[in-house]
Amino acid sequence: MEKKKILVIADHPLAPSGVGTQTKYMIEALLATGKYKFLCLGGAVKHDNYDIQAITDPRWDDKDWLVQPVNGYGNPEVIRRIMVEMKPDVLWFMTDPRFYPWLWQIENEIRANVPMVYYHVWDNYPAPKFNAKWYNSTDVIASISKVTHNIVSEVAPEVENHYIPHAVNDQIFKKLDTEVVEDFIQQNFSEHNGRTVFFWNNRNARRKQSGTLLHWFNKFAEKVGPENVCLIMHTDPVDPNGQDLEAIIREFGMDDGRVVLSRNKMPPEGLSLMYNMADCTINISDAEGFGFATLESLSCGTPIIVNMTGGLQEQVTDGENWFGIGLEPSSKALIGSQQVPYIYEDRLSEEQVVGALETFYNMSKEEREEMGRLGIEHVKENYNFLLFRERWIELMDDVTERLGSWDTRKEYKSWEIRELT
Repeated sequence: MEKKKILVIADHPLAPSGVGTQTKYMIEALLATGKYKFLCLGGAVKHDNYDIQAITDPRWDDKDWLVQPVNGYGNPEVIRRIMVEMKPDVLWFMTDPRFYPWLWQIENEIRANVPMVYYHVWDNYPAPKFNAKWYNSTDVIASISKVTHNIVSEVAPEVENHYIPHAVNDQIFKKLDTEVVEDFIQQNFSEHNGRTVFFWNNRNARRKQSGTLLHWFNKFAEKVGPENVCLIMHTDPVDPNGQDLEAIIREFGMDDGRVVLSRNKMPPEGLSLMYNMADCTINISDAEGFGFATLESLSCGTPIIVNMTGGLQEQVTDGENWFGIGLEPSSKALIGSQQVPYIYEDRLSEEQVVGALETFYNMSKEEREEMGRLGIEHVKENYNFLLFRERWIELMDDVTERLGSWDTRKEYKSWEIRELT
């Protein structure tokens, strides 16, 4: 049987971003079936070489996974060329819709021959009616969170919409033996041993509230004693899209060990050790499609403190149990741009965050461990890695069979009938 060809547009599948990671997981799941092959437009990273790269592995044929480096996420000319040369059976794309108007503007050329499957990221309400034209220009939408799924159902109820939340590889992100973690601490953070460690793993960008977290953590540290706590921030402190974290640390007097910057990129196994070392992982972003780091943390048995926004709110509680501390926004600012006219920013207050840090700090060891245990169960039940893979295999098998491509293309009409009044 000839393998189905999937054209993928997303972050480079080997990039450490949430989009890149989830793209990789989806591809690997489908490659394992032996029924698919991929050409990925590897976007959102800088490239030194624009030659097509093969991602090889004994589990699949050498040319089953190719990556074409591109600037941004590509352009119409690139897609038109690939459509002619590759003749893909499906176009699969992922991330915020702001990056894809150019793609939807040529959907009539694409969808006449192949279905478009969109793994959709959207952070917050009010329901974005301005996205309706994009949703209606797509064959199948898979939504990363309950918020996203509900929004798509409200804005474009006629569009096929599946809930496929992110998943974490629990063979890597898991609770590790105490001896392994203690050895890691002694080798890398021995001077912070005995402190309550809070971990922050995010890009240093405005919506992530990196500078605000530093400022508020400092207030908390002064209350409980800076020698008793530590905030480890795994990020690029000089990211041009963020704040100068080194300047904040220096000028606010936080360079005494209460804050540590983890600058070097780490493999997943290294990040797993960091989560296991930490007592709590924090994310106070004012908007968050899902928040992959906190899911990894829960999978390692480390509780979280999060803003109840986007996908974070379904991670921290199942409606009955809590796997950390969830903070309801103290205010919702309606912000926007010419491209996104309106969306809420969910903002927290200093009192809330400092209070949550204190609450966690004062918890007993037994309370923290119980939260961690329940968090692991929550991830296994609701963000199961095997289930994630099965969902994508089932969906893509269904799409390729039911909707077809090229000579077998079904259910797509390039026209509609309207009654004029």
